[in-house]
Formats: sequence, structure tokens, C-alpha cells
Amino acid sequence: MLRMRTNHRLRTAAGAIAILGAQIFPGLPSQGAAARPNVIVILSDDMGFSDLGCYGSEIHTPNLDRLSENGLRFTQFYNTARCCPTRASLLTGLYPHQAGVGHMINDHGREGYRGELNRNCVTIAEVLKPAGYRTYAVGKWHVARNLKTDGPKHDWPLQRGFDRFYGTITGAGNYFDPGTLTRDNTAISPYADPEYRPARYYYTEAISDHAVRFIAEHQREQAGQPFFLYLAYTAAHWPMQALERDIAKYRGQYDAGYEPIRRARFEKEKKLGLIKTDWPLSPLAGGWAAVTNKAWEARCMEVYAAMVDCMDQGIGRVVAELKKQGQFENTLILFLQDNGGCAEPVGRQGITNRTDKATLPPIALDETRRDVRPKQTRAGYPVLHGPGIMPGPEDTFIAYGRAWANVSNTPFREYKHWVHEGGISTPLIAHWPAGIPARGELRHQPGHLIDIMATCVDVAGAQYPAEVAGNQITPLEGRSLVPAFRNEPIAREALYWEHEGNRAVRVGPWKLVAKRPGGPWELYDLDADRTEMHDLAAEQPQRVKDMVAKWETWAQRAHVLPWIWRPAYGKPASSEDATREVAEVDEEAVPAQKKFQLDQGDDLLRSEAPRIADKAFTITAEITELARDGVIIAQGASAHGFALYFKEGRLTFAIRRNRQLSQVSAREPLTEPQATVKARLAKDGTVTLAVNDRTVATAKLPGLLVRMPQDGLQVGQDANGAVGEYQAPFTFSGKLRGVTLEIE
Repeated sequence: MLRMRTNHRLRTAAGAIAILGAQIFPGLPSQGAAARPNVIVILSDDMGFSDLGCYGSEIHTPNLDRLSENGLRFTQFYNTARCCPTRASLLTGLYPHQAGVGHMINDHGREGYRGELNRNCVTIAEVLKPAGYRTYAVGKWHVARNLKTDGPKHDWPLQRGFDRFYGTITGAGNYFDPGTLTRDNTAISPYADPEYRPARYYYTEAISDHAVRFIAEHQREQAGQPFFLYLAYTAAHWPMQALERDIAKYRGQYDAGYEPIRRARFEKEKKLGLIKTDWPLSPLAGGWAAVTNKAWEARCMEVYAAMVDCMDQGIGRVVAELKKQGQFENTLILFLQDNGGCAEPVGRQGITNRTDKATLPPIALDETRRDVRPKQTRAGYPVLHGPGIMPGPEDTFIAYGRAWANVSNTPFREYKHWVHEGGISTPLIAHWPAGIPARGELRHQPGHLIDIMATCVDVAGAQYPAEVAGNQITPLEGRSLVPAFRNEPIAREALYWEHEGNRAVRVGPWKLVAKRPGGPWELYDLDADRTEMHDLAAEQPQRVKDMVAKWETWAQRAHVLPWIWRPAYGKPASSEDATREVAEVDEEAVPAQKKFQLDQGDDLLRSEAPRIADKAFTITAEITELARDGVIIAQGASAHGFALYFKEGRLTFAIRRNRQLSQVSAREPLTEPQATVKARLAKDGTVTLAVNDRTVATAKLPGLLVRMPQDGLQVGQDANGAVGEYQAPFTFSGKLRGVTLEIE
């Protein structure tokens, strides 16, 4: 049964469609497929506000620049500060917690944090299909908890309304050999794909090529229908990997360092009218003089720029295909980004050396991969990282770092993860010759991802359902952007954010924002100070109180609360801790407490995990339902980390130091259905394993962890990369009452 409801915020009734047609399609019929536009939503990954040429950058993005010159640029559009929540919000028109993806793709056992799209939301594809649209998705999905090709697929694209899909189910990976690559519902290898055999496989190009292919096939096979295309690039998410031809364009471009590029972008943004001339520039993060390997650091940004450039080339091919098929004039193209520039230091530490020979067993060409952070190339070469390795080739895995992310986010503060302006501000380009008369204009109306669904429903003349298959559908949160296309205001009460305890609310020009649970609220007048340099909270306590109450009411309604960020790893010890930034403080940002009480499904950021470097510690886990295999607790991956896990019933503790694996295992499988297991790593490197206070193994390992692992900590699985001898995520299917990690 499908019962439909017209949301009071949208004009979707038959009479309203006629009005819409007259307003947007002068001279075109008011109803029927011919009057309705195709819609293409393009989403890029881990890019900052200033990374496009038309938003201030020196990076070559001529195709996006042309779309902006012949369309609109929004200056105050927002995302949710992270990849999974942004995708959930964009696809459903809801705040991410309402769609079930308040954090990432792990099930934390609470309604807002299930890690996949729930059945109380519908995707744009599920709404537009009943209105006569064909629906296509290409690129990064990353709103599915189930990644195994032989597992359930209820949260994969074809099961959420799309007719065709080509892309990756997970969120990141090697651009030359991506994991979880899928066509429709079938896992594929890029090197044994009978339908797509380029001379050199590169994922960004493959995404663009399949978008072009779907458009061409649509016009050949379903020319009478409009289409919706969700085009989700992984560029420019780490690792920094690009084609040499594109990297060559930027050689030497960044040799002078961060400040000249950032300053030039700031001045260009003011000249373009994107920011006010009297806003101060937020502080520079990182000094070029202190960089010891300047060639490596400059190369990181050269590769990043090349990745953006390649994506823009692909968008140009999509535009060319639309023109070839006669669909360009009546296609609404929306381009935006999933979060701000990324300060995560992935692959930027350690020392590795490139070898002339493959040192690992090769992977068969027809084997499909699932790894996000691969240890080796398909040919058997180890994947390298650290400042001695120039990023770009397929055997490297390096992020561009905090200082370049600060450049990407010019002129704003903070990064991906945080909900200050640097974490949530995105370009939005809207191009639609048949529906938007304005050319090259700016729109300063604040907007949010929740508005994309509402806009699609509006222009398609579709109806948003009240119920689908017996499930009550959460009412739309967003507002249509069509009035803003005409430069009219978007009426709304407020906009809201929460991610990892970082939280914000915007009411008119006023924004209240805080870092982490318990962190102090800051108040900014964004009309006067969008770079958030002058906190007015102390001067306006009543406004703070009123806005906090508004946020808390929303947080209860939108399933943000009760949140999963318990004081054990979320609440800072002081307001000073609350204002620190992970990429800046690294080790010292990690909580200094000694005892951590954790639950199955917990997924801690590196900044929230115990400070275990050079420390002895004890892990205690209460098992109420035994499973033969799976990770109890793990942090790290192939370079540094530890894991306590079962394999074939045997309790095992593994530790990695400088990529060297050492481990100790019980001789016999555990047979008790319930048990308390312990693992103690002593100061001298001795590991003792115990079950119900009975020692089952002991061994002297090389020593303590020499540094904090780069990845976060997880309980019940290891989805960040295998520490021990298992294939990640190696989920523990039994039940844990709790896990305690205590530092001695």
C-alpha cells in the first residue's frame, strides 16, 4: 500500500503544478513529462569551500565555472560535516539522524545511529520513480551497513529506488583498484569487467564514463521519460592518487606554501562577492617555514588539485553528453560537496621505502576487493605512506593534511567533523537554462542538504509519501530552492547540526555552535562575522539560552538525543579541551583518563580513544553469548595498533609496532557460552590472556605500542583495517555486556 501526502511546505498538488509550470517553464506545457526537467545532483567528497575556480581557487575547474557563469552560485549553503550523514540527508530530505545515519555505517543501537537508511525515510529516487522518472546512481554510496556481496542488500541503491548503479558501496579506497566496486547488485573487479575496459582504470574517470553511459542509454531506451541521476564522486577524498597527466599541470604551483595560496583565495572570494570585504580571515594553520620536507608537502596539494581537475573534466563530459542528446536546456544540475576540507592525518606518518619487486602474493584480476585501506596493490607491491613517499601512484595512501585543508576551507575555521563554518560550508551551483533565467548571479539565502529532496519534488511535480509498505514516512524537513532560484527568500525557522557531539543551530544571521558534548556554546552574528572570530555568547546570554532550548527541542525530535557520545570518550575535561582540533594536537587531544567503559558497537575517533602509546593496559570483556570468530576490541591497522579477538574459538591478542605483527593465542578454543576474558599488556611487553580468571596463554612480545594508532577504536569489529590475522571488519556476532580498557 502506498498512501501519498502533499507536504504543506511544497506546492505539489495538481493546481500548483500548473502555477509552477507558468513560473518556471514559460511557453512550455504545464503538465506532462516534456515539461519536467531531468535532475542531476553531483556530490564531491572532502573538498573545501574555496576549492573551485568559481569559489576562489587556482585549481582549473572550467566546466563547473561555466555552469556557475550560466547559472547560480549559493554563498551560504550547508552540509552536515561528514560523508555518511551528508549522503543520508541529501538523499532523504531529512536530518541524518532521522534517516538513521547520525554518525557512520555502524549500528550503535539507537534510532538515530543505526548506520543505514531506515524505513521511515524515502530517497529522492523512491519519490521520483512514481512520478515517471528513471533513476540512476553512480559513484560513492556509503549509507549501507552491509558491505558483503553475499549478504543482505536492502540498503543498497537498487533496493532504495534506483534503476541502475555503478560505484562503490563503501566510502573510500584506492582510485586505481577500489574496494566494494559494484554494478547494480553484482560485485565486480575493475580488471575483469566485460562492460568497461579502459586502457588505464581510474575511479574518477570510471564514475564520469558511467554517468555518460547511463544518459546515452536512457535517451536510447527511455527517451519519453525524464531521469534523475545521482553522481557522487570520491574526489578529492584521501588517498591522494591521481593520473600523472593531471598532476603535471600543477607542478610547482604550491612550492611557496600555504599562506600565499590562502591569501590569494581570500582576495578572489571578496572580488567575486562570495564573502564580505570586512570579514577577517581566520587564522592560518601551519607554517611553511617549519615544514621539513617541502617537496613532499607541495606534492600532496599538487595531487589534490589534480584529483579535482579530473573530476571537473568528467563533469564536462556529462555536460557534452546532455547537449548531444538534446537534454541540456531542460536539465537541472546541482553541484555541492559533502563536508569541508579534511584534516585527518591518514598516511602522513611513519617511514616506508619503495621496493623494486613485489613482496606480497598478487591478487587475481577477477577477484573483487573490499578493503578501504589496502595493504598491497593487486600486483603485490606494498602500499606506502609517510613523508618519504611522494603521493599520487596506486601504491601510496596519503592524505593532504590539516594545513592544506585550512587552505581549502578559506576563509573559515575548522574542518570536516566540526560544525563551525569550515566543516559545513559548501558551494552550491544550480544550472538550468529552461528553468532559471538568471545567469551568473549569487544567492545569499541560507540553504541546507535537506532542501535538495524538496527541490526535486517541487520541480518534478512529484508527491512525497506519508506511508510506504506500512511504514510511516517522516515528513520532509527541507524547503524547495525554487523560490531562491527567483531570488526570493526561503522561509524557515532554523537550521540544525550535530556530528560527534559537535552541534550548532542557525536562526536568521545568528549561529550558536559548540565542539563536543559539554563544550561551551559560542555565538556568532554571521552577517558581520561569518569567519566566527568574535564570540558574543558572554554578551548575549538570553539569546544563547533561547537558542540552546531550540537546539535541544530539535535534538529530541530528530533522534539526535539520546546520543552515543558518552562522557567516557566524548565529554572534554575542560573548555580548553573542547576547543582543540584533532589534527593540531594529535596525541595530547586523546582523553587522559585511565579507565574506559565501552559497549559493543562503539566506534571512537582517534581523538576520543584511550592514550595507549607507550602504556601498559588491561582489557576486560564480558561475553554473554559466545561466537567462534570476531574482534572484541581493536584500534589501528597495518602499521600500529592492537586487537583482542577470537579466531576459530581461540582468544588472541595482537599488537603491531612499525608494521611488525606479534601475537599470542590460547591453545584451546573457548567453549563456555558465557565468560569474562582478560588481556594484559605489561610494561615489559608480556601479554597474559585469561578466561574467568584462569590464565590460558602468556608470552613476551617486543614491547608496548610505540605510538598512537592513526585509526580510531572499535568494539565488536575492526572496520578500519585489520591489526591481526583476519579480514576486516571481522565482526563478533556474539554478545558483549561491556568492555573495559584500563591504562596502568
